[in-house]
Amino acid sequence: MATGIKDKVAILGMGCAQFGERWDTDSSALMREAFDEALADAGIERSQIEAGWYGSALDNVNVGNSPIPASTALRLDGIPFTRVENMCATGTEALRGAAYAVASGAVDIAVAIGAEKLKDTGYGGLPIPFKGTFNDMWMPMGSSPAGFAQLAAGYRAKHGMSKEDLKRGMAHVSWKSHQNGVHSPKAHLRKAVPMETIINAPMISDPLGLFDCCGVSDGAACAIVTTPEIARALGKKDLVTIKAIQLAISSGVESQMNTWDGSHVRNTRSAATRAYKEAGITDPRTQLNLIEVHDCFSITELVTMEDLFISEEGKAVNDILDGFYDAAGQVPCQIDGGLKCFGHPIGATGLRMTYEVYSQLLGRTGERQLSSPSMGLTHNLGGVPYQGIACISILGLA
Repeated sequence: MATGIKDKVAILGMGCAQFGERWDTDSSALMREAFDEALADAGIERSQIEAGWYGSALDNVNVGNSPIPASTALRLDGIPFTRVENMCATGTEALRGAAYAVASGAVDIAVAIGAEKLKDTGYGGLPIPFKGTFNDMWMPMGSSPAGFAQLAAGYRAKHGMSKEDLKRGMAHVSWKSHQNGVHSPKAHLRKAVPMETIINAPMISDPLGLFDCCGVSDGAACAIVTTPEIARALGKKDLVTIKAIQLAISSGVESQMNTWDGSHVRNTRSAATRAYKEAGITDPRTQLNLIEVHDCFSITELVTMEDLFISEEGKAVNDILDGFYDAAGQVPCQIDGGLKCFGHPIGATGLRMTYEVYSQLLGRTGERQLSSPSMGLTHNLGGVPYQGIACISILGLA
């Protein structure tokens, strides 16, 4: 019987590149920036790494569809290296591959790295071209804002909420993230934004205004993982271990049948249920100390609070406006500013979230440091609410 990977994998070291408009560099340099920090943090030589997983989502505008650019950039010669792509969950998918390899006993030390350089495309959002015939058929010329605006409509319809109340809740999500991002030196955007500016911003896709949408950026993040026993033998005392990684993929029922009401994301609920079981969490509202969720849009974060079973159904707006998820709240969300402030270089995002939780657990985050956190969660949502991917990881102190 499967037993999961709880506490079988420790994070030996992590690194994160500066996110932003990195016109001065390329994807290889971004990877080295993140990897060099992770290697120094791990306190090992690169020759000790036995396998690697590289996350890159948009190969047609990035570095190609093999792992060779990563193994070349990191000078990891002759070891097995795999490129993975799982839409917006790509970074966490790379971590999942590395963690499973260590947990299985296949290797002692593995690296997961994710990178994306989207500013060079010259396009303001995610690039328009789709990959393959299937995508062109099911999502012709679709846009992310339009897809997630439908989530807002479904949520309002189910819970009988006024447009004004939902807009206030969404605005607080964005306001809170920009307040937090001021204290994140590696964030793309580090400026607080007044609530009035957020509420009155130009409309992108009703009800999503400009500040309800995250931007794109260039970035990379990296994790080196091993077993707790090896980590201790290498001199590590404060261990951050992986409590769970769970992935849920849509079968198409949301977009093809009437069993889904459009008010939530089924895959997030499925992944969360399994992740909590694997990690031994019975009450996430009291057991989680911080969360990093996929706030590609403010409505996504709002609905995710319910899909993670932290807020009751229909009550996320109340919790948000009450400050439950603020930096000084009970479960701070996006304490580093989230996608709103870092942007979304797709292959890097999941690992960037992991980097923040890891750094918080070890007390390394300076002005934004929380008081003695012991358990944190990351959440990625790929695709659109009516057909997509959800990936959840849970980290904790050993």
